[in-house]
Amino acid sequence: MAHPDAVADPGPAVTAALRAELALRRAELLAVDPRLAADADRLADFALTGKQLRPRFLCWGYRAVREIGGDVVAGTGDTDGTDGTDGTDGTGAPAPVVLPDAVIRAAAALELIQACALVHDDLIDRSDTRRGGPSMHRAIAKSHADAGWSGESDHYGTSIALLLGDLALAWADDLFTAAAAELGVLDRALPPWRAMRLEVLAGQILDVRVGVELGADATAQDADAMLVNRYKTAAYTVERPLHLGAALAGGGDDAVGLLRRYGAAVGMAFQLRDDVLGVFGDPLVTGKPTGDDLAEGKRTALVALARAGLADRATELAALDAGLGRSADPEDLSRLAAVITGSGAPDRVEERIRDLTAEGIAVLDERAAGDAPVLAPAVTRELRAVALAMTTRTR
Repeated sequence: MAHPDAVADPGPAVTAALRAELALRRAELLAVDPRLAADADRLADFALTGKQLRPRFLCWGYRAVREIGGDVVAGTGDTDGTDGTDGTDGTGAPAPVVLPDAVIRAAAALELIQACALVHDDLIDRSDTRRGGPSMHRAIAKSHADAGWSGESDHYGTSIALLLGDLALAWADDLFTAAAAELGVLDRALPPWRAMRLEVLAGQILDVRVGVELGADATAQDADAMLVNRYKTAAYTVERPLHLGAALAGGGDDAVGLLRRYGAAVGMAFQLRDDVLGVFGDPLVTGKPTGDDLAEGKRTALVALARAGLADRATELAALDAGLGRSADPEDLSRLAAVITGSGAPDRVEERIRDLTAEGIAVLDERAAGDAPVLAPAVTRELRAVALAMTTRTR
């Protein structure tokens, strides 16, 4: 079947598919031992409260390919996304395209990947909060303490959160591969899925590694930060979800290439905006404390550009280097933020965000031989709008 509103907004359909999948997985866990219910519910609640940005990009990638020759509308939801067995409406004309259930389930798998990534990221960063509440490991540690169980609550919280993240990743693999197999495109869809998994994990490992290389100069740190942005965020947030959607739809190299170039540029701009919000964002809007990135000592592009801007101001540079990752005191963080502002780095980051956003949007205007569109025009209009929304956001 297909969902009548899934084309305009796949969010509700993705939520329904994810909720159904998590209910099945919960039953499997409880068959092992009913004591696992609380952990299953905790993971489900977390996975179901995401922004669903990645599932939306998968659906845009699918539509960008399948809408060439027909508009996406609600329909019967045949496995191939058309109403006729040969991709036509039965008369030879291009058939209206739908978002089959299998595409929605494939999109939902990305929310499980995101749940894994966030739970593990909070463990690595020792973050206390996520989405305006306690991070997963902190919430589990509190439940341990409240129950009066033996052992260290923090270690218990870390252990269970780590395993729940692993579980989310395993469930994501199962859900995506089953959906791709149902669509008959498993061989085409698995390579970008595997690439996405590798890239986000490699980006995370690299993020940890470059964060301890304190001797690197500012230029090298900036290059490292942008490399981390490319793989830890851009590839898995925008580029590969678009690629996955196009692969599920049978997209060729031209379509995939344009979507990936758009995704890489816009995805990096998205992360740069996140870097700015991590220092200057309003905690009531972002759900994270002001200056959280500074307290965690993250070596972002913003910090690298600040260090470059302070190259001839040794006292302020030393204060920045000495303060990163050393204190969560609001006054200390405010002083560090002021040093970064005085370096001119925020303006340079804003310029880079504008350039990358413009680069990504420009890709959407490229045409095939004979001036034919490579991607569905209706979808490229939506991708332009979302690029601007993602890179000017306040949360």
